[in-house]
Amino acid sequence: MKNIILLGAPGSGKGTQAENISKRYGIPQLSTGEVFRANIKAGTELGKQAKSYIDSGRLVPDEVTVGLVASKLAEPEFANGFILDGFPRNIPQAEALDAFLAADGRKINVVASIYVDDETIVKRLSGRRLCQNCGKSYHTFYNPPATEGVCDACGGTVAQRDDDREETIRDRLAVYYAQTAPLIERYGKLGLFVQTTGHERVEDTTGEMAAALKNVFGE
Repeated sequence: MKNIILLGAPGSGKGTQAENISKRYGIPQLSTGEVFRANIKAGTELGKQAKSYIDSGRLVPDEVTVGLVASKLAEPEFANGFILDGFPRNIPQAEALDAFLAADGRKINVVASIYVDDETIVKRLSGRRLCQNCGKSYHTFYNPPATEGVCDACGGTVAQRDDDREETIRDRLAVYYAQTAPLIERYGKLGLFVQTTGHERVEDTTGEMAAALKNVFGE
């Protein structure tokens, strides 16, 4: 059984690496964002609670988040392993996860963190641009449109999302360091933590992550 948690600041590439690990080991990936959306769409009681907080711009409380994730992890699909991307976000969530898994005879096998320095994260995220018409994505440094502000595909306006503004990114990083980074020390004391680096090339990060997990699982 392979139960894996991925940690990393916004923009570190957790989602991409979670997909790669999922394919490598044949275990499902679970992100809190997907769980929220699925439950809100299905109209579950927990989904309704989460929606009320999201719609009012408030953070979803730990008990609601944990309830949603726990209900998902109880499904047969996750019985033989999983990758958690974006959960737990803080110590109380981690403690609740441990308790839930222990009651079912399961445990976390490894917690892998992807480190990227703040300035690189700001550059990555603040450079993202999106066509307001067709949704095509661009980046001012790595993949700019041929004409600034104009979509190559449809001619629509290419603009920055509010979430990708530098001040917003730095606020998100501050929240990460205050709430999520303490998990590194927690899982380190439990002997579960491994550190990797979020390289410029995705395949380099994938290779480093694969090597770290091979040391844990032996394959």
